[in-house]
Amino acid sequence: MDALLAAGEFELAVVAAPTPQHVEIASRLLAAGLATVVDKPLAVRSADAEALIELASARGVALTVFQNRRWDGDFLTVRKLVESGALGQIRRFESRFEWLSARPRPEWKKGTAGRDGGGVGYDLGSHLIDQAIQLFGPVAPAVYGELDSHAAVVNDDDTFIALTHESGVRSHLSMSSLVAQRGFRFRVLGSDAAYTKWGLDPQEAQLASGMSPLDPTFGVEEPSAHGKIGRDGSLTAVPTEHGGYREFYARLALALRGAGPLPVDPRDAVAPIRIIEGLHDRTS
Repeated sequence: MDALLAAGEFELAVVAAPTPQHVEIASRLLAAGLATVVDKPLAVRSADAEALIELASARGVALTVFQNRRWDGDFLTVRKLVESGALGQIRRFESRFEWLSARPRPEWKKGTAGRDGGGVGYDLGSHLIDQAIQLFGPVAPAVYGELDSHAAVVNDDDTFIALTHESGVRSHLSMSSLVAQRGFRFRVLGSDAAYTKWGLDPQEAQLASGMSPLDPTFGVEEPSAHGKIGRDGSLTAVPTEHGGYREFYARLALALRGAGPLPVDPRDAVAPIRIIEGLHDRTS
């Protein structure tokens, strides 16, 4: 950090450090006048997230949060269906990130309490809650959650969060690294039809395989993975929208040149943090 700040030759820094270090590192970068991207969650405590936003504003420096899952192809498909009215009035939104992971967890995650940012609630819930709010708006104060620890010792590895949006839609969000069989990724229940989608967005796996995000097939999902819309007995496949995490940085580049808004307003990050923080405070 000292060498980076002393160099004085950068326009932008990306904070991809362990979650408990986000606030300390981002504070130094913003105080030095460096535009900053912070991986989600922006902070562990909502008060700290608000303090970072205030610091960025006071310094006149860009601050944004890497909510890359807003550019998942399946989420873009859900948004398109919801906004088009194809499902009718939405009643319930169900969203899951779950798998059976054999990979060793990073040391900081194994040793960090859930309420301090070490569990799947902060790790994956930051995405799922953000997506739900993007679709259906602010959340009413009453939030229900289950923060369970099965294989982990100090934090949650199997979590469920239920939200009621002020719009009346209910969101049921599940996240786990311990399921032997994955459930659907999305199920959206409307008055006229439902949409169900299985499988995760392919971009993370494509990056891990070495595919360049400039490849024209990057973010393109196989037809066999497309979700379906309709009612039982009358279902139609819906081609998944072309996902694109690189859109985040394309928009950020424009914003830093004064040609558009930030890709993610950092104030959007506060509500998910407050929800997860509140659940931990109530269950600790």
